[in-house]
Amino acid sequence: MNNVKVEVTQAELLLVITLMSDQLFRREFIDPRMPGYKADPAELAMGKDLVLRLKTILRQVSESPGLSAPRRSPSRPSNPNGIPDPR
Repeated sequence: MNNVKVEVTQAELLLVITLMSDQLFRREFIDPRMPGYKADPAELAMGKDLVLRLKTILRQVSESPGLSAPRRSPSRPSNPNGIPDPR
């Protein structure tokens, strides 16, 4: 099997990990309830292993000196009623 090198930012890697985790959850708990679904336990296990590897990589990069963890953009302050201030 060939290795592939892909360069992504921390934010992109976090997004990919989140999407993969959601998809694996669907395949493990939701899809089996669908008529005609055929499980592939080896593929599910490989996906879980890959998510763990990517989380480890993200954790190592986040802990590296000089690099900060991905940050979300600040949200607008809201009024007590939950409606953002117009700007």
